[in-house]
Amino acid sequence: MAWLRPGGGARLGRAVSGLDAGTAVAGAILVLPTGEPVSTRRPSPLAYARMLPLARSLARAGAREGLVVHLVHYGVRGWNGEEARLAADAEWAADEAARRYGDVPVCLVGHGMGGRAALRAAGHPAVGAVLAMSPSLPAADRAADPEPVRQLTGCHVMIVHGTNDARADPDLSYRLAERAKKVNRDICRFEVHSDGHALRQHHAEVLALASDFVIGALLPRAYSRPVADALAAPPPLGLRMPLAAGFGRSLRP
Repeated sequence: MAWLRPGGGARLGRAVSGLDAGTAVAGAILVLPTGEPVSTRRPSPLAYARMLPLARSLARAGAREGLVVHLVHYGVRGWNGEEARLAADAEWAADEAARRYGDVPVCLVGHGMGGRAALRAAGHPAVGAVLAMSPSLPAADRAADPEPVRQLTGCHVMIVHGTNDARADPDLSYRLAERAKKVNRDICRFEVHSDGHALRQHHAEVLALASDFVIGALLPRAYSRPVADALAAPPPLGLRMPLAAGFGRSLRP
């Protein structure tokens, strides 16, 4: 079953995979594909297809413990200035998850422009965690009216960014994380050295890191040592944490 946003065109797709029989929903993971700065066109199917490996990886990691994963289908593909359409669709999806599953924590997981939407929609009362991967942030973050961060207060937040990202400036995500750390200590940022916007070069490590963070944020389960260290470390250490090669092969003691 898919749930539609009245008048907005957005929808919450079917669960990426079913939970084990008899398992109650303990949390919802909403996956937000990328978009474009300005556009009224329908989203590209390719944007959703590119998020399926991540969504399936999160579903496999969390299904046994009651985590359900949905892809969010936007009404249009553009952020569109002050309308912040993608963030509005993310907030609607969090509303929809709360209506469907009740009082369970929600994690927003976004890539590119979807990463920006996840960060912006973090103030929704159901959202307890945000994972922003290669977030596409405006250059105005260097100016007097930067991207807001106060909505991140109370959330567990992780940003993951490739150091060779030519489409979304990694320096902007570092600056945002630096400001956000002042209002929310539960934020960390990992750098994927030599990787680009799609984070394909270290794909396995990125998937393992994403699963470790999301499950640790939504469930009463400890983070792996690198994630716990990144959250505890003061800036700049916890905001420039390198993602180690082979991460995920022995995450937990």
